[in-house]
Amino acid sequence: MIPKVLCLLGPTGAGKTEAALALAGRFDGSVINFDSRQVYRDLPITTAQPSSEEQARCPHLLYGFLETDEALSAWSYAEQAKQAITEVHAAGGTPILVGGTGLYLRALLEGMSPIPAVPEEVRARLTEEWLECGPEAMHARLRAVDPAYGARIHPHDRQRVTRALEVYAATGRALTHWHADTAGALGLPCLKLGIRTEKDALHQRLARRIEIMMERGALREVELALAGCSNPDAPGLTGIGCAELAAHLRGQMRLVDALWAWLGNTKAYAKRQSTWFKKDPEILWFEAADVAAMERAAQAWLKG
Repeated sequence: MIPKVLCLLGPTGAGKTEAALALAGRFDGSVINFDSRQVYRDLPITTAQPSSEEQARCPHLLYGFLETDEALSAWSYAEQAKQAITEVHAAGGTPILVGGTGLYLRALLEGMSPIPAVPEEVRARLTEEWLECGPEAMHARLRAVDPAYGARIHPHDRQRVTRALEVYAATGRALTHWHADTAGALGLPCLKLGIRTEKDALHQRLARRIEIMMERGALREVELALAGCSNPDAPGLTGIGCAELAAHLRGQMRLVDALWAWLGNTKAYAKRQSTWFKKDPEILWFEAADVAAMERAAQAWLKG
């Protein structure tokens, strides 16, 4: 029988973790992360990684393995995910991809060529220009050279904006062109199960999730990550939640303003994720609570 892969996707906060655990229990599954923020070791709370209790219920791979000052390209992620999938199949289990970073999933399933290394002097120059010009001006520059990628990225996402500009400066090709230059696709059948939640309900979930993160120590977590990292602009600190709390800890905004910004940016990110996934006709969509329907669809497909 050809090895197969299940994939559970959807916007942040939609309820993927709960559904993933149910599917893993039903199909002897191992959960494999494809969220670009949940890879950071020192930020499990703020990036909403599955708790230690949740991870104890089944194997979880590619969570919390990266240092705060390290970046993980989509191509590098895909290579590690392919290895993880091979290991799960070899052990007789079912790989269950879970996450919301569409580019990571595309790189894995469709392939992506590795982007050449960016010279350090180019990276340093663009870092200085960000500080001098500000996020809006740098994002406008990105929109000028790579409109498609710029439209998907929030203007204040420093890591992704400067990364795209670095690649263009170093190679003369936009990230969109590199992403379209594919190689090394997974080459295995994959069933994509999408979780959708009505907008108002999702926004309530997101607000409550931030409250829970704060109760569990998100602010202290970011404070320790800042203290333990020599690079104040480290990739792990640029994600939603981390960036806003870091700004507060640096004295750049009040905590209440940081929390409102965190919620607003999370809502905007969830909308962008939903827009990305809606373009994929292969996704079967389910309500978050309808785990039984997901299990039936997966069962029929795995047996087919």
